[in-house]
Amino acid sequence: MDLQTTMEAFRKKGYQVSYFPTAQEAADYLDREIDGKTVGFGDSETLLDMKLYERLEKHNQVTHPMKRPADMTFDEKAKESYFTEVLLLSVNGASETGELVNLDGLGNRVGTSLFGHEKVYFVFSTNKIEPTLEKAIWRTRNIAAPKNAKRKGYTTPCALKGDRCYDCNHPDRICNGLVIHLHKMKRMDTELVLIGEPMGF
Repeated sequence: MDLQTTMEAFRKKGYQVSYFPTAQEAADYLDREIDGKTVGFGDSETLLDMKLYERLEKHNQVTHPMKRPADMTFDEKAKESYFTEVLLLSVNGASETGELVNLDGLGNRVGTSLFGHEKVYFVFSTNKIEPTLEKAIWRTRNIAAPKNAKRKGYTTPCALKGDRCYDCNHPDRICNGLVIHLHKMKRMDTELVLIGEPMGF
């Protein structure tokens, strides 16, 4: 992959693009950029590993569906992210031609990325970038989804076997909504924060 060419493809789609060799540098950048805001998180192993919630909550009002009071349901907490000024999430796959791909079981993560925020940050490592949109979708379904299902403790065929998508009808199926960002959404600043070291799935 020619990173500079790929970054230019993203810029042509309307995105701001930043690149950092390490997750630590990316976390430092986001910690500086986001201040005094309401911030929502989409469930992401990358963001959890970067400990962005812990850093940003010191000077922002932060909400994360996986970090909630015992008397609050996932759905109740997840809905708060629809109304934040800033949203952070990752991607399951991306293409060198400038598309972003995310797959969701419930819809809260992909839903919040489409409308309503002042700014959205997609934070992901360059190892998630594939040559074409078709390969990015394949990666999303056959690499990212099985690992995510296993992380959540599900017993879907992909989680148990860990090799590919089985297009199952399991109640824990996470392959329900596939969102492809062909271009930056209107009226919403969107920045891609690319990380040079492998992160997430």
